[in-house]
Amino acid sequence: MLVQNGLVDEVVCQLMSGKEAEVYVVQSRGELRCAKVYKDAGKRSFSQQAQYQEGRKVRNSRQARAMEKNTRYGKKEQEGAWQNAEVEALQRLADAGVRVPKIYSYLGGVLLMELVIDAEGGAAPRLNDLRLTAEEAREGHRAMISQIVLMLCAGLVHGDLSEYNVLAGSDGLVIIDLPQAIDAAGNNNASKMLERDVKNMTAYFGRFAPELLVTDYGREIWKLYASGELKANSLLTGRFQQSGIPADVGSVMRDIDSARLWHERYQSSKS
Repeated sequence: MLVQNGLVDEVVCQLMSGKEAEVYVVQSRGELRCAKVYKDAGKRSFSQQAQYQEGRKVRNSRQARAMEKNTRYGKKEQEGAWQNAEVEALQRLADAGVRVPKIYSYLGGVLLMELVIDAEGGAAPRLNDLRLTAEEAREGHRAMISQIVLMLCAGLVHGDLSEYNVLAGSDGLVIIDLPQAIDAAGNNNASKMLERDVKNMTAYFGRFAPELLVTDYGREIWKLYASGELKANSLLTGRFQQSGIPADVGSVMRDIDSARLWHERYQSSKS
């Protein structure tokens, strides 16, 4: 299929089979590249897809209605939107300076990308396949926290970040697998997913440098983002202090009651 659609000249080997796609090493225009072939929705095992799609924009109202009603057309459009989300995220993150694979083309459910290589020129291993020294772990953790910050500054959260979707390339760590990437400002789950991404990476690197396990970069990063203070070069401490100022529940309830009364009066004036 890959050769027939004209994207590649030859399939060299299968690189991996994941929960939403199969990945191949291919020859394309005289060089080795990576082809990601998305699985049909019925064969994909990625769970809780709905929470990742919250806040995503669709092309038009017809598409939105069909997706909401889960019609045959809606399912097709939803599948296309799921795949397009990765393409758009990769382009957006590359523009922001995040190290992700370079895109060459996307056609018919096949994403042709850069083949990330290791120092010896072979396919780069996933972090999960490595055993690190304490210093390598500390440096890797610093690099990943920096990448997560860059992603958030670009308005995105990976949403499924772990040692299984970070490659150890010859030029550093490379983030992959982004169809579930979420819009940080438009998804109510963004803060929890950001914190989970950070915890996953900290837990991995903490196997080799246990002192990392007591850090709390996730909540610190989100607090800066939520207050509009997060920058690519923000100085982070790895510590987070919860505000001790109690919430003014009474004031909030008064505002809600005022809004409700205004709405009731407005509706009465129209009838």
